[in-house]
Amino acid sequence: MSLDVDQAIDRRRMRRKVTFWRIFAVAAVLIAAGGVLAGLGGSNYIEKSSAHVARVTIGGLIRNDRERVKLFDEIEKSGAKAVLIVIDSPGGTVTGSEQLFKSLRKLNEKKPVIAVVEGSAASGAYIAAIGTERIFAPRSAIIGSIGVIFQYPNFHQLLTKIGVDVESIKSSPLKASPNGLEPTSPEAKAAVASLVADSYLWFKDLVKERRALDNATLTKVADGRVFTASQALPLKLIDEIGDEKTAREWLAKNKNVSADLTVRDWRVRTAGSEFRWLSAAASMLEFAGFATLASAISNDGVLRAAASAQLDGLLALWHPQLRN
Repeated sequence: MSLDVDQAIDRRRMRRKVTFWRIFAVAAVLIAAGGVLAGLGGSNYIEKSSAHVARVTIGGLIRNDRERVKLFDEIEKSGAKAVLIVIDSPGGTVTGSEQLFKSLRKLNEKKPVIAVVEGSAASGAYIAAIGTERIFAPRSAIIGSIGVIFQYPNFHQLLTKIGVDVESIKSSPLKASPNGLEPTSPEAKAAVASLVADSYLWFKDLVKERRALDNATLTKVADGRVFTASQALPLKLIDEIGDEKTAREWLAKNKNVSADLTVRDWRVRTAGSEFRWLSAAASMLEFAGFATLASAISNDGVLRAAASAQLDGLLALWHPQLRN
């Protein structure tokens, strides 16, 4: 009797193990298939050469991205009849925003390219928006923040308090200035201010040209503030209050691009390259049942903080300060 019981227990354990590995194998296949579909454009996947509306999402911090430039070149050669640029970003570096603007202008020479703001198109993201031929935004979206900023932390007072003296031998007074390790001289501040002023002038001229603004309106909108879309509309910063459906209707009416044409999501394969491990970790934690921790890691604020720590140079970035 004891032997029969032991055999029954062993068989039960074996069945549990087999069931576990079967479930694991099915889950692995489903995850792999999901990854392939995501890379190919998700459930809306169609061949690149087929007629479709291309959708590209611009989110997070904007930086130089050669893969994104290649993506727009691919879209230009594809069967896309129009391109939707979906924007939700506070901006980024001036050079990255300029690169994105030029890529959109080049693409727009071949195909209709319009912007749909989902949450915000501020600073460098607004530079991207005006690279398209028409801007749509829901009433409460954030628009504007036309300006440039150069920021650096200065620790020299802290170093003085703890008795640390940083010495340097320079070829000239403005070499590596400002550096945050010594008081910033008036000459260094003036040099940085000239950089900011030059990029700001370029930004303003771009807005004036692309949005056909008179000097009075340009002065009003280019003081660094942000506007809601309802405020931005009469100031000519956007063209229409609406969403993606509104944009598709406009394309159908003005560009002969059917509103029934399938949308294909185009994605940069290496998007978020240096921080994609955070997203991967969040996915693994969620799969393991730690949904709360996964949500905390994948939160946009965490990814944004990680990325902003690596930003340097001139920024076209809107980052409101939160106060208690």
